[in-house]
Amino acid sequence: MSGHDAREASGTPAAAVAERLRITEIFHSIQGEADAIGWRTVFVRLTGCPLRCVWCDTEYSFYGGNWHAIDDILAEVATHGAKHVCVTGGEPLAQKRCLILLRKLCDAGYEVSLETSGALDVSAVDPRVRKVLDLKAPDSGESGRNLWSNLDHLLPHDQIKIVIASRADYEWARAMLAEHALADRCMVLFSPVHGAVEPRDLAEWIIADKLPVRFQLQLHKLLWNDARGK
Repeated sequence: MSGHDAREASGTPAAAVAERLRITEIFHSIQGEADAIGWRTVFVRLTGCPLRCVWCDTEYSFYGGNWHAIDDILAEVATHGAKHVCVTGGEPLAQKRCLILLRKLCDAGYEVSLETSGALDVSAVDPRVRKVLDLKAPDSGESGRNLWSNLDHLLPHDQIKIVIASRADYEWARAMLAEHALADRCMVLFSPVHGAVEPRDLAEWIIADKLPVRFQLQLHKLLWNDARGK
């Protein structure tokens, strides 16, 4: 019996089977970064990531997870009564049906943000979504994976984030800021790697160079350290 026939025999519509995502966790917290910082937010963390950044703080999302129908994900999001929803990972765009989830969240009236590595094509992301594109600096070990064509698909409400682990990373970020006119495209955020760069040092570098970027700390780490689901 073919897969299609098996679905028909079970009475499960093919579309219902197809519209699923592997989810690591869904949780209600405070947004700790980007332009929605401080807002009560529901986070939908998808499982899987093709990158292995050396400073990654969500390695638990690389494997495992459970399959959820997209409509069930929306139903769980709704129980928290928050206006803001952040789809994150891992790398959420590694699951192609993430695009369906993003569209349905926007259709439901949420303020939706997408945290993405910048290594996968963002051109098909619903334009209502605020894309937070995480360009990888050299000390991440994954700077060769940056898909620079993604810059052409950024809208004014999107954001570029560069996580900085050293002075060398900062100098790379400063060079990319100028070479690609990043600040003319959208908001640019510089963030220190927790425990690798002193936040004050990064702030002072930005001030000294008069960069048109927004300094940020991860608010959730200040509140809950690295607690999962926070």
